[in-house]
Amino acid sequence: MRIVSGTHKSKRIYAPKNLPVRPTTDMAKESLFNILNNDYYFDEIRVLDLFSGTGNISYEFASRGTQQILSVDQNLNCIRFIQKTAEELGFKAITTLKADVFEFVTKHKQEYDVIFADAPYDIEGLESVIENIFKHDLLANNGVLILEHPKEQDFSELPNYKNKRRYGNVNFSFFERNEEVEN
Repeated sequence: MRIVSGTHKSKRIYAPKNLPVRPTTDMAKESLFNILNNDYYFDEIRVLDLFSGTGNISYEFASRGTQQILSVDQNLNCIRFIQKTAEELGFKAITTLKADVFEFVTKHKQEYDVIFADAPYDIEGLESVIENIFKHDLLANNGVLILEHPKEQDFSELPNYKNKRRYGNVNFSFFERNEEVEN
């Protein structure tokens, strides 16, 4: 895997083979960040990377100048790898947390502009993660939740669903929080 753009553009990152991960492909990641680049100034947003695995998405945001990134994974080896890599790359913006994502989204109290969730493809109950992100106000107004998932899964009937994009075998479903501001 490599960092697609920013201060560490083209930097290759080699994850240990024993990590239970499936990093987002470079092609899909580049396409995703092209979409996000149209809607956000990366140095002005807060990012939550759920099921962060190797930290692939977190590094991409950090390379593009994001100053506040929280990477959450329940695997201690993944957390250690992210910490080590972030330190080696000088990414002080990345904070890690070892936690079960299903519990985390019911207890955490901070808002984020972008939430990225790349759960293991065979995991069940992702609808509850999406529901709790909105129920517990983790997504800021005008924020986006991006869920990476296999093509067999369809989340289009869920509230706040916006659209789906497909890049090879990688599928992203987008959810938004857009609330009218009262004057």
